[in-house]
Amino acid sequence: MTSAEIRRSFLEYFEKHGHMVLPSASLIPFEDDPTVLLTIAGMQPLKSYFMGTAEPPAPRLASAQKCFRTNDIDEVGHTARHLTFFEMLGNFSLGDYFKEAAITFGFELSTEVFGLDPEQIWITVFEGMDGVPADDEAVEYWVELGIPPERIQALGESENFWKAGPTGPCGPNTELYFDRGEAFGPPGGPATGTDRFLEYWNLVFMQYERSADGELSPLPKQNIDTGAGLERIAALLQDQPSVFETDAFRPLITWAEQQSGRRYGSNDRHDRALRVLADHGRAMTFLATDGVRPGNEGRDYVMRRIIRRAVSEANHLGLPPETVVGLSGAVADGWGDAYPELVERSTEVADVLGAEAEQFARTLTQGQRMLENVLSESEGSRQISGDDAFRLFDTYGFPLDLTLEAAGDRGLEVDREAFEALMEGQRARSRQAAASGASRAREDAPKVAADGEQTRFVGYDALEVETTVSAMSQLDEREALVKLAESPFYAEGGGQISDAGTITGRSGTAEVIEVFRLGDDQVIHVRLDGELAVGGAVRARVDAARRRSTQANHTATHVLNWALRQTLGDGVRQAGSYVGPDKLRFDFTHRGKVAAGQLQEIEAMVGAKVAADEPVGATVMSREQAEAQGAIGLFEEKYGEQVRVVSTGEYSKELCGGTHVASTGEIGAFKLLSEGSVGAGARRIEALTGGEVARWYREREQELLRQIAERDERLGELEAQLKQATTARVDPAKLIGAAQAVGAVTAVTSEVELHDAKELLALSDRVRRELGDHGAVVLGSRTNGKAMLVANFSSGAVASGLDAGAVIGEIAPIVGGGGGGKPEMARAGGKDAARLGEALSVAAELIKSAAHGT
Repeated sequence: MTSAEIRRSFLEYFEKHGHMVLPSASLIPFEDDPTVLLTIAGMQPLKSYFMGTAEPPAPRLASAQKCFRTNDIDEVGHTARHLTFFEMLGNFSLGDYFKEAAITFGFELSTEVFGLDPEQIWITVFEGMDGVPADDEAVEYWVELGIPPERIQALGESENFWKAGPTGPCGPNTELYFDRGEAFGPPGGPATGTDRFLEYWNLVFMQYERSADGELSPLPKQNIDTGAGLERIAALLQDQPSVFETDAFRPLITWAEQQSGRRYGSNDRHDRALRVLADHGRAMTFLATDGVRPGNEGRDYVMRRIIRRAVSEANHLGLPPETVVGLSGAVADGWGDAYPELVERSTEVADVLGAEAEQFARTLTQGQRMLENVLSESEGSRQISGDDAFRLFDTYGFPLDLTLEAAGDRGLEVDREAFEALMEGQRARSRQAAASGASRAREDAPKVAADGEQTRFVGYDALEVETTVSAMSQLDEREALVKLAESPFYAEGGGQISDAGTITGRSGTAEVIEVFRLGDDQVIHVRLDGELAVGGAVRARVDAARRRSTQANHTATHVLNWALRQTLGDGVRQAGSYVGPDKLRFDFTHRGKVAAGQLQEIEAMVGAKVAADEPVGATVMSREQAEAQGAIGLFEEKYGEQVRVVSTGEYSKELCGGTHVASTGEIGAFKLLSEGSVGAGARRIEALTGGEVARWYREREQELLRQIAERDERLGELEAQLKQATTARVDPAKLIGAAQAVGAVTAVTSEVELHDAKELLALSDRVRRELGDHGAVVLGSRTNGKAMLVANFSSGAVASGLDAGAVIGEIAPIVGGGGGGKPEMARAGGKDAARLGEALSVAAELIKSAAHGT
């Protein structure tokens, strides 16, 4: 099962069991705190739901969340298990189900969906402590599911009592481990602490709150908080010794092997460099895509560290600095389907990484000279000081192992203790910087708002004003919170992100980072270059280009909302949105997938309204007047007695405080990118407008040309490989000769003697091509008592009503497995090869029914 299939299967399983599937937040966290890791855009942290201080969007939630962890950066590469970037799968119950259901879900998904052998699953539970009894209840549930008591181990607070920090929500947990066999270590279960027993899922029974004095008290409701590592599950299901051999990393290592001519597994030092490139390649690409830029503070500094470490390791392999740019392209190729923003922003990401790599290349050359000086100066003492080692690392990006290697060649030691002390100081400063960033700014904003008169927002009519600073609070040396008497800056709200721009005074300029909305007031988070003073005169200027793009997207959401209601009915209601300069995202209530034909109609309707160049205007009126005019809005929930109604032409009236274009023609081109589910009864559309549409088409044209060139180059080689791999044991001509006409479809369903999933897929490709435009192929094979299945349908067969993913979804359970895919191709595996013939017979009937429309 591929990583993508694992992610999809996990979310589909929990959606089937009533969970709302959450979108992955665009902000990758930098703390080892699961309550932060699952802060979804537009939602409160889970901690607030556990504490009962906020209402969750649904009592059951599930997500696949991209995460970043800083405390393992220096370990990445040295081991086969440390990572910085990873994906965490999770299901959550907020006052709904508790232990029994959580444990049942964990066992059922592990064994029935992922196909893990229950005989190799071990469990740990909490052994108890003062005030909290041993978790005998969890033991009973596991035993009822078939886990024998001898494979259940009770461990202490450090292993099986989860807490986010010294205070807050906490509770006992039970963990699922998989026994990987004697090759990985001695027997004895998870308590041995060896790599043999791999923990892959943690189920936390979040039922207590710990106070500052250490006392535990019950939470208002009992909750479930789980985390399953996608990469670890992939290592198990793909039967790989470490995550770096899975499809999450192996393609990136292969790419680096091809670039460098080094082979993974042939040299420990080269392996370390290849692992660093694979991990840091993923991390820096996702970070850059989410807007993190190399710098000297907080997360920006972390970004700089991982780019420079990747460049340094590439240099060890003999690769140039610009290798990191190519690496980001390989990441986008591998993860673009799950995270389309990687492809959409690939050009921007390449520019960011390339610029930092080029800058560090010059520094690296200087650093090598510095290293030579340090080595020469240390000859007398026979030891490189911790200060020198740290300076090489911090200033020039030299990893400690590079310094150790160079020192060893000269017979020198390195004062590692002093180096580690300096590193710990740096980590402490990094943690402090993170704490003093956006989170602290948001916390302090209400205090600053109270220090001055309410800001008058003038940004509907002006993008630049002369005003004064009415209040101010310094966050650190460079960042501050500022309050203006009059402000042209739109504060984030109603789905629209805040404006960017500058505030310029006599002694300095401030870059606007974010504008916080506090009721009808606002406070501005800025980065200072120089000084601003309370009472001082300033010029506040909005980034006009960014504002134009943002308001074009905002008006486009109103037109899109109208088109959706026209096409799908008045039952459509807005359920959330994102409006920025880069794109628009619109969540709405609707059951079931929006058909492709309907999406085309919706896109055309929006395009027609844009072309009509109809006026857009705003009027302030009473709620009663707005209702009488048919304006759309959540009157009782989010608006006062006086409301602002934005009218687009004569067809759309919405309650909205956002900024908009003057007429629909200013929106420019409109391109609908995607439509998909974001939970039970909720759908999401993402779209682009204006220049972003042109850029989108240019990038896809370039990508298409690249793919065509690659395919042409390898076509002959692949044809030869396919012929050699399949004809040795299977004659495709016999399969084609046995094809049957079913309606407009020519179908082949057969068992073949192949023992490799890639060969089975290659054979199905060949047979489908020979069958022509309406070919439908379902093949099965047995290997080591297990079954493999592949369904491969031509575009004509799909147009006739066939769906490979649906067929595989029906027949995979027959052989005791699971799988899925797209309408054109899907694959599955199962542990019951004895029923392969039955599965293929059912496939033949499914093709027959679909082809005849029954």
